[in-house]
Amino acid sequence: MKRVELLAPAGDLERLKVAVIYGADAIYLGGEIFGLRAAAKNFTLEELQEGIKFAHERGVKVFVTANIIPHNEDLKALPQYLKEIEKVGVDAVIVSDPGTFSIVRETVPTMEVHISTQANNTNHSTVTFWHNLGAKRVVLARELSFGEIKEIRNHISDEIELEAFVHGAMCISYSGRCLLSNYMAGRDANRGECAHPCRWNYYLVEEKRPGEYMPIIEDEKGTYIMNSKDLCMIEYIPELIASGINSLKIEGRMKTAYYVATIIRAYRMAIDAYYENPTGWKCSPQWLQEIKKASHRDFTTGFYLDKPDHNEHIYGDKSYIRGYSFIGIIKAYDETTQIATVQQRNRFFSGDSIEIIGPNKEVIKTKIEKMWDEAGQEIEVAPHPKQIVKFKINHKVEHYYILRKEREEESEENK
Repeated sequence: MKRVELLAPAGDLERLKVAVIYGADAIYLGGEIFGLRAAAKNFTLEELQEGIKFAHERGVKVFVTANIIPHNEDLKALPQYLKEIEKVGVDAVIVSDPGTFSIVRETVPTMEVHISTQANNTNHSTVTFWHNLGAKRVVLARELSFGEIKEIRNHISDEIELEAFVHGAMCISYSGRCLLSNYMAGRDANRGECAHPCRWNYYLVEEKRPGEYMPIIEDEKGTYIMNSKDLCMIEYIPELIASGINSLKIEGRMKTAYYVATIIRAYRMAIDAYYENPTGWKCSPQWLQEIKKASHRDFTTGFYLDKPDHNEHIYGDKSYIRGYSFIGIIKAYDETTQIATVQQRNRFFSGDSIEIIGPNKEVIKTKIEKMWDEAGQEIEVAPHPKQIVKFKINHKVEHYYILRKEREEESEENK
């Protein structure tokens, strides 16, 4: 049985390494140009080369996004860019535009090409069209049900791969083809600069009553609120695999290393458990609990089971649920002394009860009894961004293990 691929996002080099270590089979990322996440840190060629080397040494593939909807001036630098990313060993390039596709095929004819969800791939004829042109994979639009995906798979060649998003933010516009950001903020979502106006809070103003703001509410006729819940399909691993999807894609190139580690770790455990016992597979409550410890909105199954209704939106606010803080990442561990070297990410204190996660490991719960700065001076708090601190952990940990602690407001609620 060919195993389904777990495809992880990476906004920078650290997140790429974290994704690889926590169980991704492949990584997708953006270079400095042509990707749809201009606000992400993204990768220089040097970083890309280092990241590819790290991934390939561990059997993980790296795909680069070139999926903007380009204007004439965007195309000028494309051929040279393609040659450069081919040279450093990129496994595939992700495109959405037919013109970009043709330039890829002409410039780097041996490069594997994946068709982005931005191309609105919703039927088997479209998938076959791209396959006949030489595409290796098609990323399906989010607006498809399990039944529609199965029908697509039944009508296409076994040689063409299907990829689909299974976790992360849902766009209110059809497969991300949004003009609202451009209109309201002057930032072109289709060229990587989305301002996410779908998450803003709106009021209605009538033309002849300026300054009189009326709240937009939902009634029996529908809703005008655009803030979608987040997609989460970890409870449906068997259905995803049975539908014919080859690659399960996690959204989140703007997310933190903690988010990447937490989500990839949970899905890795769920997928591995399925292949160990397909007929007896059940979604462990622990996997879902772990996912909820990363920053998230309420969850939805999107279009997989049925078309979303009014219950799939968040009407009160645009905020995330953040029950835990990412406080640090392990840089080194001395097994003899049991002293861990930690790089701080959010403030924590001596005396804090914390949790530590590693790839495919049980959650470690411990308490920081004492800690020291780089000079060996005992300290009570680690307040500085990326400050190096040391303290004892009575469990073996490794580089890139993640430290978190429950947020105080959540702690009070749970007492």
